[in-house]
Amino acid sequence: MMAVRRALAAACVLIVASPLCVIAQTRIDDTLLTRGEYVLRVSGCSHCHTADNGERLAGGRALETPFGTFYTLNITSHKTAGIGAWSADEFARALHQGVAPDGSDYYPAFPYTSYTRMSAEDARALHTYILSLPASGQANRDHELAWFLQWRLAAWAWKWLFFNAGEFQARPERSEQWNRGAYIAEAMGHCGECHTARNLFGALNTDMAYAGNAEGPKDELVPNITSHEATGIGDWSRDDMELFLKFGEYPDGEYAAGSMEPVIEGLSHLTADDRDALIVYLRALPPIDNRVSD
Repeated sequence: MMAVRRALAAACVLIVASPLCVIAQTRIDDTLLTRGEYVLRVSGCSHCHTADNGERLAGGRALETPFGTFYTLNITSHKTAGIGAWSADEFARALHQGVAPDGSDYYPAFPYTSYTRMSAEDARALHTYILSLPASGQANRDHELAWFLQWRLAAWAWKWLFFNAGEFQARPERSEQWNRGAYIAEAMGHCGECHTARNLFGALNTDMAYAGNAEGPKDELVPNITSHEATGIGDWSRDDMELFLKFGEYPDGEYAAGSMEPVIEGLSHLTADDRDALIVYLRALPPIDNRVSD
């Protein structure tokens, strides 16, 4: 397929007005846009980068942490206020390396620690889709951080200590379906960012991956989603999990609320195959006995 696309692109250089080239390019762009929209929904970009009653993706949402308050950036297609002037490579570098176009390091409130696992193809599709959306000139707001974090050197030091960059690598001993589910959870969905407790430096405690977090967003309790039957979701049936991922409905009939509500809105757009893959992955998480409570 890639060879065909390259051949068509080369032909277009020679025959710019060819209807075949226009149709081929349109189909490629449509495919990227469709994929990019899917990645954006599942990755939850709109929720974090849209303030309450604000313009979509224009930033300004406050993220309160023990280190201060971070304000999300404008990632609309605006050339100066947003990311409209970013190249595809610069966008991918932000996702995969946590580095801005000017070379400065992002704070890990931006979950590049998970997005680093996103494939180059999905990053390119996401960039293409965002640039197709309306622009907003809303200015970015400065973070309100503890004094020792007000220099980007702190972000660099944190990355040096705790960040491991690299795209998702399939585990050959696992099934294709499990690997797809792992990619959705670990890269796009970045589930561990909320469902895993952090250490004193704000880094994920990987020994307790997915075992819940008593200090989640807005100080909410984030439940244990490992396969432990007593403190996790090990007693959920497959149907229970499907209902939750589609509608946010718990086995007891209650519905997800708070910070989980917009997450469910994004996950509700999963294809049937991807939803099944995510369920396979979650049901296979090692059980960790950790009851999250006040």
